[in-house]
Amino acid sequence: MKKKTVLIHSNFCRAFTGFGKNKKNIMRYLFDTGKYNLVELANGLQWGDPQTQMVPWECRGSLPAPPQLERLKPEQQRAEGYGLSLVDRAINEFKPDVYIGMEDIWAFNNFHNKPWWNKINCMIWTTLDSLPILPQAVDYAPKIRNYYVWASFAEKAMTKMGYNHVKTLRGSLDTKNFFRLPDSKRDELRAAHGLSNDYVIGFVFRNQLRKTVPNLLDGFKVFKEKEPKAKLLLHTHWSEGWDIPRMLQEKSISQGDVLTTYICAKCSTYQVRPFSGQEQNCPKCGAEKSVSTTNTAKGVSEQQLNEVYNLMDVYCHPFTSGGQEIPIQEAKLTELITLVTNYSCGEDTCTEESGGLALDWSEYREPGTQFIKASTCARSIANQLEHVWKMSDDRRREIGEKARQWTIDNFSIEVIGKRLEQIIDEMPEIDYDFESKSLAFNPDYQPKEHYANQEEFIVDIYKNILNDDVDRNSQGLKHWVNQLRGGTTPKAVLDHFHRVAREQSQRGNTPDLETVLGSDDKGKRIAIVIPQGDTDVFLINSLMKNFKKQYKNYNIYLFTQPEYFSCIDDNPYIHKVLPYSPILENSLMMEGIGDYEGHFEMVFYPHTTTQKNVSYLHNGLDKNQFSLR
Repeated sequence: MKKKTVLIHSNFCRAFTGFGKNKKNIMRYLFDTGKYNLVELANGLQWGDPQTQMVPWECRGSLPAPPQLERLKPEQQRAEGYGLSLVDRAINEFKPDVYIGMEDIWAFNNFHNKPWWNKINCMIWTTLDSLPILPQAVDYAPKIRNYYVWASFAEKAMTKMGYNHVKTLRGSLDTKNFFRLPDSKRDELRAAHGLSNDYVIGFVFRNQLRKTVPNLLDGFKVFKEKEPKAKLLLHTHWSEGWDIPRMLQEKSISQGDVLTTYICAKCSTYQVRPFSGQEQNCPKCGAEKSVSTTNTAKGVSEQQLNEVYNLMDVYCHPFTSGGQEIPIQEAKLTELITLVTNYSCGEDTCTEESGGLALDWSEYREPGTQFIKASTCARSIANQLEHVWKMSDDRRREIGEKARQWTIDNFSIEVIGKRLEQIIDEMPEIDYDFESKSLAFNPDYQPKEHYANQEEFIVDIYKNILNDDVDRNSQGLKHWVNQLRGGTTPKAVLDHFHRVAREQSQRGNTPDLETVLGSDDKGKRIAIVIPQGDTDVFLINSLMKNFKKQYKNYNIYLFTQPEYFSCIDDNPYIHKVLPYSPILENSLMMEGIGDYEGHFEMVFYPHTTTQKNVSYLHNGLDKNQFSLR
C-alpha cells in the first residue's frame, strides 16, 4: 500500500501561536511514524519563503507576494492571507489524499466551492469559543464530512442541532516541557524571587479584554483580607489590553501585592516582581532599556515558563470564552489546582476529574455578535481561592497529580497524534480523476410544482441548482424563507438561483489556459480583459494599432463575452479573441505569484484600471497604454 499524502494547512509550524504549536506537534508526530508523505501549507509565509526549507517535510507558503497582494481589496487580501488561491496550487502540485485545515472557521470561506472539495478527504479542525455557535460554522456543517472542534461544549451544541458527525479533537501539548519541580528546587526559585513566605496565585495570559482581569482583582482583594500573605502574579504584558496599574489604584490594591514577569531582550534573564514600568536597564547584563514585561515579541522560554508556574500555589483563569486556553493545561501539568470559569472550553477543565474547580459566572451578550459571554463572579473566585488555601498539603498534592495525569490522557501529543493517525488511516486513498472538473451547477433545473413547505423548496433548489447542502440551521435557508414570507415570489428566488448557477458554471468551466494558448509564444503574451459593453469593446478595438506598436514583440489576447466577438474578430493586431470568465480577473493567477509564472507577462483590465484599482504593476513591463490623458 502506497503512503498517503497528507497536506496540513495552518499557521507556520514555527509560529508562536496556538495553531502553530499544535501544527508543530502533529507534524512531528506524523513525520516520526514514517507512514505519510507530509506537506505543510503555511499561512503567513510566501510560497518559496526560505523558512519553508527549515523543516524536514515539504513546505510551501500560502501568502501571495506583496505586489500581487496590494492589488486586491482588503477582504480579498484577508482571504488570500488564508491561502484561498495558493491552496489550489498546493492541491494540484502535491495531489494529497488528505487535506487538513486547522484555523478559525472563517479562514475556509468558499472552500466548499472548490472543485477538489470532498473529492479528496477534507477535514476541518477548528476552534469555537461561544454560544450560540458562529452561524458560519453551522452553515458549513452539512458541507464538511470530517469536522472536528477543540472543545466538547462546541460538539455538544452542534449535536443538539443534529450534526452528530462533529467531534472533539483537542489541541495537542508537548507534555514533557511542563512538570512539577522537586520541592527543594521550588523553594530555591521562590527564594530567588523573594516569594518564600508568600501564597502565590497565578494567571498566565495574553492581555486581552476577554481575560477578565477586573473580576480577578476583585476576587483577589476579598481573599487578601483573609490571607495577608497572598500575592497575585499576572504573567502578561502590562502595556496592552487592561490598564492594570490604573485598576490597582482604583480598587485600592497595593502594587506590591501584584507581580509580573520581566524579561531582558538581550540576555533573556527573567525576574518576577511588582510592576515598575517598561524598558528598564538589565541588572544582569547591563543592557539599557532592554527589560520589559513578557510579551509576544519577547517572551520567556518554555523552561522559564515552567519555572514561573512552579512559583505558584494555585492557578486562576477567569475569562469570557475561549477555544482551548492552553495555559490551563500547562498549569495542570505542573500539578497546580486550576480555578476555571465554567463556560466555553472551561467546561472541560474545571471538573473534579480534571483536577480543577469551577468558577461561577453571569451571562452578558457581546454587542454586535450577540454571543453569550461569561462575567466571572468575583465572590466565586474568592471562595474557591479560600477553599484551596484551607486544603491540606496532601490533598493539594493528590488533586495536582490527578490534574497532570488527566491532562496527559486528554491533551498530550501522544494521545492526540494517535487519534489523528487513526482518522487518517481510515480515510480512503484518492484517485485524481476529477482534477479539472467543477461542481455540477445546474442552471436549467426546474423544481416541482408543489412542496410541503417553503423550507423544502429552498433546500431542493440549493441542492439541485447550486449543488449545495443546506438544512434548517443554515443562514441561507433562513434568509430565503424570510424573503418568501416577506412577499418575494418563488419565481424571483428561482431566477436568482439560476443566475448564480450560470455564473458559477462559467467560472468553474474556464478551459485550461495553457492548453488554449499553446507554448509557442510563452513569455511573450499580453491579455486584455474587457467583459462587456459594445462601447467599451469598440473603444479597445480602436486602440489596438497603437497598442501593438508599443508591444510589437508580444501576442495580444483579448477576453470578452462571446456576444461581442463580432466587434473585434477581424482586428489584425489581436492574436486571439477568447471568451471571458470572472476567474480571469484574478491577476495573481494571470500574471503569476512568487515563483508561479502565470500565463501572461501583462494583463490589462481597462474597465477597472482607470476607475477602480491602481493596477499599473504588470511585472514592471507596462507603458500605461490605457491612460486617458
